[in-house]
Amino acid sequence: MLPILSLIMVVAVKVFKKTTPNGKVTFYLGKRDFIDHLDYCDPIDGVVVVDSDYLKGRKVYGQLITTYRYGKEDDEVMGVKFSKEMVLAREQIVPMINQKMEMTPLQERLVKKLGQNAFPFTFQFPQTSPSSVTLQAGEEDEGKPLGVDYTIKCYVGETEEDKGHKRSQVSLTIKKLQYAPATRGRRLPSSLVSKGFTFSQGKINLEVTLDREIYYHGEKVAATVVITNNSRKTVKNIKCFAVQHCEVTMVNAQFSKHVASLETREGCPITPGANFSKTFFLVPLASSNKDRRGIALDGHLKDEDVNLASSTLVGDGKCPSDAMGIVISYSVRIKLNCGTLGGELTTDVPFKLMHPAPGTVERERVNAMKKMKSIERHRYENSHYADDDDNIVFEDFARLRMNEPE
Repeated sequence: MLPILSLIMVVAVKVFKKTTPNGKVTFYLGKRDFIDHLDYCDPIDGVVVVDSDYLKGRKVYGQLITTYRYGKEDDEVMGVKFSKEMVLAREQIVPMINQKMEMTPLQERLVKKLGQNAFPFTFQFPQTSPSSVTLQAGEEDEGKPLGVDYTIKCYVGETEEDKGHKRSQVSLTIKKLQYAPATRGRRLPSSLVSKGFTFSQGKINLEVTLDREIYYHGEKVAATVVITNNSRKTVKNIKCFAVQHCEVTMVNAQFSKHVASLETREGCPITPGANFSKTFFLVPLASSNKDRRGIALDGHLKDEDVNLASSTLVGDGKCPSDAMGIVISYSVRIKLNCGTLGGELTTDVPFKLMHPAPGTVERERVNAMKKMKSIERHRYENSHYADDDDNIVFEDFARLRMNEPE
């Protein structure tokens, strides 16, 4: 009996649902993460179920909304807002305008299961829409965190501009993410810099090479450092950093944060005429930067594991400067301390930090770990219930609320 139950758990399809406060409209969505594949983006496909006696000539509308917050709410004065809300797509869901709309397999199953009061809908992300990113708030910060987030909104009204009452509205937070390419490539990023000194002959040469261009979240970044001291100065110590670079396009602001670091005197001092070679390892993790304000994180939902924000990718033929939202990049920074008069010799080697692509062995390993955590966390929660006939598992977006009067 146990193997059969295990099989049912494996093949069950999870569907997220959320109901309006008055209980008359219910929103169903097959997933919360939508992947930007550069040449196309996953469509947002869902189903709305409406109480047949509730509308009375009114209609149900849906919107895809992005909120771009680039400043704290506390600093807003004299009507100046540090956020921008944009409606990226809108559609009349009930009654359906396009009766011949092609449904996805999940929509077909849900419409068949939920009956004649179920209406499918599909939204598309615009090609230039940015990825979901959240800037980590400090302990004293209040209000909504800075970053880019997406919401699917459903409401009942007489017209599209009529927002109706809050009791007949429902909003679902979703994420737009990017994954690494299926193959990581063979290119090894590297940098070679030199530093000369006034009134002193010779130079210090610093070469840094990474073992790959793309790293997955949680992996070690290996940087091989080769130092050739042909000068008369001495290298006192070596500092290594994994640096996260953020560009906030709305206000044309840029800043960088160290997300992993180490300092060593191993092999030092590196005296004139000496050479040094060693591989250093850095592990950039969100868990190591929990208390640091301004660290960029992947867009995440409450009670969910979070990663550092993934590197921003652009399609072939497109310029990285054309990317919108909060543009993320990473580099390994090596600093050599050459003494009080010698100053520092610094170089940066760029790399990409991302999630494994679906279908890869690394992705399956990550999914397996997440499933184990999910089973432990949700096994006995009351907001889950399974339908044995169709193997569909519904998960509420929010705790059930008391119905409000109409």
